[in-house]
Amino acid sequence: MVNKKSRKEVRLKKHMRIRNRFSGTAERPRLAVYRSNDHMYAQIIDDTVGNTLVSASTLQKDVKAELEKTNNVDAAAYLGKVIAERAMAKGIKTVVFDRGGFIYQGKVKALAEAAREAGLEF
Repeated sequence: MVNKKSRKEVRLKKHMRIRNRFSGTAERPRLAVYRSNDHMYAQIIDDTVGNTLVSASTLQKDVKAELEKTNNVDAAAYLGKVIAERAMAKGIKTVVFDRGGFIYQGKVKALAEAAREAGLEF
């Protein structure tokens, strides 16, 4: 009988492969994206010291107030714009994009493109 791995296990394995390839530095931190069924989260992380420099999620009141739903492509695009604006305010212009093992389509792609449009380079 063939045992099939769960989607979560497959995603975590992909994420570890991605994380082995690159990490965030002080000059070029890592933009980490996570999406659950209900919300999206984005963090800009300096992996050399293990600090989160900037974060945004659809759970935060100021972000949630602007959204009709927190789990669609429009919410992801808005979150990308918010994280880029907060990063620019801290003086962060270039990042490494970490899609967290998720496929680069739909919400993850919308977040990345909105962040690029708002001024982040990756």
